[in-house]
Amino acid sequence: MIDILNLALPYFGLIFIGYACGKYKRLPEAGLEWMNFFLLYVSLPALFFRTLARTPLEELNNPPFVIATTLATASAFFLSMFGTKLFAKLSMRESAMAGLGGGYGNIGYMGPGLALATLGAKANAPVALIFCFDTIFLFTTVPLLMVLTDGERRPLLPTLTLVARQILLHPLIVASYFGVAVAAFHVPVPVGLDNMFQFLQSAAAPVALFALGLSLRKYGIARNVKAGTALALVKLFLMPALALVMAWLFGLPPLTAKVAVAAASLPAGVNSYLIATQFGTGQALASNAMTIGTAMAVASTAFWLAVAQMVFG
Repeated sequence: MIDILNLALPYFGLIFIGYACGKYKRLPEAGLEWMNFFLLYVSLPALFFRTLARTPLEELNNPPFVIATTLATASAFFLSMFGTKLFAKLSMRESAMAGLGGGYGNIGYMGPGLALATLGAKANAPVALIFCFDTIFLFTTVPLLMVLTDGERRPLLPTLTLVARQILLHPLIVASYFGVAVAAFHVPVPVGLDNMFQFLQSAAAPVALFALGLSLRKYGIARNVKAGTALALVKLFLMPALALVMAWLFGLPPLTAKVAVAAASLPAGVNSYLIATQFGTGQALASNAMTIGTAMAVASTAFWLAVAQMVFG
């Protein structure tokens, strides 16, 4: 419990610091836009690339685990998307962002620390697998939905070309491709370049959480608070339950089964807010899902770790 508390409190604390700074000092919005640009196009791609490049390809070759965890993610995503569309009466574009709030966890930032503290070093490779395939699935699906729901009528072939370009050239997808390629072909990354990526990677979490706190000054936590709370509950309770069922159905070994449940129990990732900002829709909803979920995650993650231990030993 104390390990989970120590992991979660710094994240929530940085959000609060960003919010307090935004309230205290009113600065132009252009600064926040540059911060978001740095995250999406520089710092987060460095994190994605370095994580995948440092994971041996043979450890990424685990189809049952990949299918089980990706099915849990996809189920939570689409349930969140269509649930908010139906009950909160959101637009399809906002509902797609809601899908991220309910299906995309803070695996890149909190996953490795949680796995190491509770399950040991052997959990690092399964965490990297979830990180890789959740990223590819979600950051392929969301740009596709954004193009198809932008309200512009286009001929089929140009539409498909635009969708493919949006997906293939998304900075996080490009970073993932390069990271997997480096792992597959055992390409040595020069020490100086690797140190630069590590430097950029280290900036991702604090800058992203500070930017999220600043965004709360702009959007507040009152808009779509019911929907944000519902998404937090889906992410913290329904998605881990789905991961547990999938792990059991696919007969995963105890360690990887517990990793699947633990990763699914993490709160919504800050990347959901950044993607909402990139496409200019659903920022308030993404902020709420992330903030409310992070506040609740200490208790819920401890609960699911205990459940996974009882089920899988």
